[in-house]
Amino acid sequence: MLLASIIFLITLIFVIWQPRGLQIGTSAVIGAIVALTLGVVSLSDVSIVFDIIWDATLAFIGIIILSMVLDEIGFFEWAALKMAKLSHGNGHLMFVYSIILGAIVSALFANDGAALILTPILLAKMNILRLNTKTILAFLLAGGFISDSASLPFVFSNLTNIVTANYFDIGFAEFFSNMILPYFVSVIASMAVLWVILRKDIPQSVDIHLLKNPDDVIKHKGLFNFSWLFLALLLAGYFIGDAYNIPVSVFALGGGVLFLLIASYTKTVEPKRIIKEAPWQVVWFSLGLYIVVYGLKNAGLTDYITQILVYLNSQSEVVAVLGTGFLAAFLSAFMNNMPTIMVMDIALVDIANEAMIYANIVGCNLGPKMTPFGSLATLLWLHSLEKKGVHIDFWSYSKFGLIVTPPVLLVVLLSLT
Repeated sequence: MLLASIIFLITLIFVIWQPRGLQIGTSAVIGAIVALTLGVVSLSDVSIVFDIIWDATLAFIGIIILSMVLDEIGFFEWAALKMAKLSHGNGHLMFVYSIILGAIVSALFANDGAALILTPILLAKMNILRLNTKTILAFLLAGGFISDSASLPFVFSNLTNIVTANYFDIGFAEFFSNMILPYFVSVIASMAVLWVILRKDIPQSVDIHLLKNPDDVIKHKGLFNFSWLFLALLLAGYFIGDAYNIPVSVFALGGGVLFLLIASYTKTVEPKRIIKEAPWQVVWFSLGLYIVVYGLKNAGLTDYITQILVYLNSQSEVVAVLGTGFLAAFLSAFMNNMPTIMVMDIALVDIANEAMIYANIVGCNLGPKMTPFGSLATLLWLHSLEKKGVHIDFWSYSKFGLIVTPPVLLVVLLSLT
């Protein structure tokens, strides 16, 4: 356990620190190689890990490619401008609409997609609106939080969702039917808590006349109009594929590549650049970190967690759900939600309580917001802001996350009972 823990901690430190530009995927792979070399994991363990994450990873790549193409044609910028115009200059309405936009993007294009694509667009628009630093930070913090808290309704909305759905053989429609209520509860609760905490930094009015007309940012009107039909058909495809046990990645990756080809045909995007700029480091990050975490499983970590979960399962349904959710949340906050979802899934496999499985997902999706390194989406979000000259230090973010997350998490978990 000591050796496995040291390898995991050092790997996580390098993932967060990124010394001399060392990318997150590279650090995770190095950690995996060290774990394999020192015998903490075996080649058969690597095969098991690959079997667990391949669908989630390929689906993520597909969603990101689709998001990048839509971003290239002006889809998300149009949506952000529409949101701003609908507020009619009311700062508080704009705040609410920005959260709703973030919730929709997170649900349909995954939490990482929301963090990578939407954040730079919102930041650019707020700079154009000449909002002060505190106001910009309030909008950014709200957007960063909702990207994870709203990643609940679909299997593809979060990597943790895909991994768990595959691990417990939960169908696309079944997952949606169980998580649609928590999704709406999470969005409403997030909106309420965020507004209460950040309301002093939200202006009463904003001069929206400084912004462009939404239609002016669309690069190809025909492709933009077609994208709505394409997204509707793709979503329908997920439900149809569910009936035939077709992996989520078939539609996510297939849809992303197909839309890229269609956009390339219209000469709206450069396919080589899209493929090159896709976040491939996430693939290596997922595989590498999961292998490192599997070493913790081999050392007995899951046995300890299983004992806690068995005890919780022997209590009332409310205690079992709240206990599982908050356990997953705090583990995610301090050891990242990607390894947490795997450890918790393994620990839950022999406990026949469906509510605890969904509570684990909720905990792993919301809990990471308590620290800057809790989720990959947050790391990507902070890195994206850093490149734009916006620095949010560790303590400021943690203070915000620790205030906002617990009440929202509590309400969402109660909606599962």
